[in-house]
Parts: sequence; C-alpha cells; structure tokens
Amino acid sequence: MKINETILKVIKSNNNMITTAQAVELGFTRSLLSWYVKEGLLERGCRGVYILPDSVCDDMYTLMLRSDKMICSHDTALFLNGLSERTPFMHSVTIPSNTKLSNPLQKECVCYYIKPELHQLGVITRKTTLGNEVRCYNAERTICDLLRSRNRLDEETVISGIKNYAASSEKDLDRLATYASKLGVEKNLKRYMEVLL
Repeated sequence: MKINETILKVIKSNNNMITTAQAVELGFTRSLLSWYVKEGLLERGCRGVYILPDSVCDDMYTLMLRSDKMICSHDTALFLNGLSERTPFMHSVTIPSNTKLSNPLQKECVCYYIKPELHQLGVITRKTTLGNEVRCYNAERTICDLLRSRNRLDEETVISGIKNYAASSEKDLDRLATYASKLGVEKNLKRYMEVLL
C-alpha cells in the first residue's frame, strides 16, 4: 500500500504535511487520510493536519494552515521577530473581531481580537525554527500589541520585548509612532520609551 502520487507530491512540497482541506481540494475524500494513518503511512500532526512518519510537526505553521484569518502576534511575534529567546508554550494569534475560531483551535492558541480594518496592519512573513513561512506582525506592530494587551501578559514579557526592540538596529521609530497612534497606545508607548531610551 502506497500514498497516492498526487497527495505525496503535495506533502513533499509542503514540508512533509498536508491538511484535510488540501486533500479535499485535490478531489480526495477526508477518510482517505485517516485510512493512511491506520496503515501507518501518515501520522496525525494535529486536528486536520497529517504528516509523514518521523516528521516533526511545526505547531506554528499548522496553526496558519488551519485558518487564513490568524496572524501570529504578541509573544509569538516577539519570538519570530528575534525580540525574545523564548518560544511560547501556547502560540498567540490575532484575528478580526468579526470572525471566530473553531473550539478546537481556541484550545490550541491564545487568541486576541482586533477591528477588521486594523487586522492587516504590519503583516509580514517570518520563518519558523523549522523553516516554514508564517504570517506574523512586524516588530513595531508587535510592540503596540504588547502595550494594548499588557493586562493579559506578564510584565516581564512586555518590558523585555520593548527593551529588545529599543536595542535593535532595525527599529523604525516613525513606523512605531504611526502604529501607536492607529492602535491607541501612544501614551503608554511614550511612558515605556522614556524609561528605556
């Protein structure tokens, strides 16, 4: 028993993984992937994501595959932007306030909501430690998000993120000021920056 060539081609081009949605789009049934799991040809990485045996599941990347509305943010974006050494235990994502994540997805990540018109502000792509590209906010947007959500985050994460940003040679203070204005955190930003710069 072998994996269908079409499916295998997609798996190989997708860093050894495939989603149920991708298989259905190719014209295969959902049950085929489950059958491959029973046969030992695939493993279930997480809900709706299947990987080749002995492959490492990239949690951040599989989250992105499961919803095109999610953008890595807060402590996860800090890590992706090189402003934190710590990989978050649970990844943080931001979605528009007029959408909702499925219950299984809500249990797998920390979700923040933002007005739809601000959702795409500062979106870039970064590589995960396993080399997959994911959507995430740039450093300036991430700093503003930390300030917006500081009551939900530990103070150490906020302070170290801002300190690391302030020390970065790639910081763009004009962009930071623009984002702070749009996201309503100018006063908080000024207070932190006066202490750190």
